[in-house]
Amino acid sequence: MPENLPDFSSSVKLKYVKLGYQYLINHILLFSLIPIASAVAVHLLNRGPDAILKTITSIHLDVVQTTCFVFVIVFVSTIYFMSKPRSIYLVDYTCYKPPITCRVPFSTFMEHSRLILKDNPKSVEFQMRILERSGLGEETSLPPAIHYIPPKPNMEAARGEAEAVIFSAIDNLFAKTGLKPKDVDVLIVNCSLFSPTPSLSAMVVNKYKLRSNIKSYNLSGMGCSAGIIAIDLARDLLQVLPNANALVISTEIITPNYYQGNERAMLLPNCLFRMGAAALLLSNKRRERSRAKYKLVHVVRTHKGSDDRAYSCVYEQEDPQGLVGINLSKDLMVIAAEALKSNITTIGPLVLPASEQLLFLFTLIGRKIFNPKWKPYIPDFKLAFEHFCIHAGGRAVIDELQKNLQLSAEHVEASRMTLHRFGNTSSSSLWYEMSYIESKGRMKKGDRVWQIAFGSGFKCNSAVWKCNRNIKTPVAGPWEDCIDRYPVHIPEVVKL
Repeated sequence: MPENLPDFSSSVKLKYVKLGYQYLINHILLFSLIPIASAVAVHLLNRGPDAILKTITSIHLDVVQTTCFVFVIVFVSTIYFMSKPRSIYLVDYTCYKPPITCRVPFSTFMEHSRLILKDNPKSVEFQMRILERSGLGEETSLPPAIHYIPPKPNMEAARGEAEAVIFSAIDNLFAKTGLKPKDVDVLIVNCSLFSPTPSLSAMVVNKYKLRSNIKSYNLSGMGCSAGIIAIDLARDLLQVLPNANALVISTEIITPNYYQGNERAMLLPNCLFRMGAAALLLSNKRRERSRAKYKLVHVVRTHKGSDDRAYSCVYEQEDPQGLVGINLSKDLMVIAAEALKSNITTIGPLVLPASEQLLFLFTLIGRKIFNPKWKPYIPDFKLAFEHFCIHAGGRAVIDELQKNLQLSAEHVEASRMTLHRFGNTSSSSLWYEMSYIESKGRMKKGDRVWQIAFGSGFKCNSAVWKCNRNIKTPVAGPWEDCIDRYPVHIPEVVKL
């Protein structure tokens, strides 16, 4: 027999102790009611059936008392139901699937980089190193204007990309849900870096001839987390608009934002950002409950813009040659971690079971009073959620959240595979991840989903959804022709 085997029995005992503790704390109210109910039952049994019947028949209420009693019940019930927030449902959503002609394999991307940056081989080498470690695959897509040498990022091309991705997603959503343009009450479009006049929301109104009294909004400059901001805005509007539908479009237009200079911090987005868009139908109509996929439970937004470092870590600016691009600071991951910490501190009490909250509280008190060197307790968010959709901003973002939240490889699978297949599609990436989970047949009724996104400013935003019904594996969508190949192994470095 080999010596020094680990004591598995003690670890198993510890596991069951923890499970018992969680069950006890989470059901403490039920356990506390059991002795009270038992005492009442014993007392009634001791009195006997005749005494109980005599007590009931001795209660006499006249007409006035009965009327007042009924009125109070009706009044309180009316106040309760009128003040209760309306339930917001996600009826369905669609994601844009780029055509094969827009795909950019590594070889094509690097060939274009060598031709565009032929006078600066160090910048070409830098992009190759980034691409090798990016986690992207060979099937990501860039808009047609970027395929030219040199690229042609003009206004016409940018509008063309916007029309292609937005209209395609909306057409698929209308076909999927049976929604007619005249039934749209609220329209919200979020696109961070492309904000033309007329706006993208006006472009949608014009294309689909939406009603003249529609509530339309165009969100710009709010980064990759703007999709959750759009959902939060739609939720607030649907609270005050009865029986209404909200159409939300999340996208990022790449054409006018492809950087052609030599600054390394500004070349990084070229390697990560790709085409994408998502269209969502939200509704507060009761009749939509039966067919809606998800119910919105929470939205938590964290803004760190008061800190100068956080404000400037994702910054659009000109380089010394006057070329505009997005500068990504080296402090980005540190700032993202701080924003995440603030966000989970807010969302934790809303979603975590009582057992985790008490453990966190006891550890916090212990560090404050007894020993500051105690290791802080990280709540187990796997007890609160079955699925995690982490913004596919890059491999480093996913790695950091997996480590900080102590998630398994399966929990971050949707994020990694979305980054590999579609790249960083900005605010719409969360919906490609949701579609991946559905396409794998993993989404069941009652499952809870946590969407986490980061954006310039600096922001960390979260949305919590609850699956409203068992979802059949979709036969169409962005993953229809490739889901059987996933998950794939993604090496640390892909040698080019």
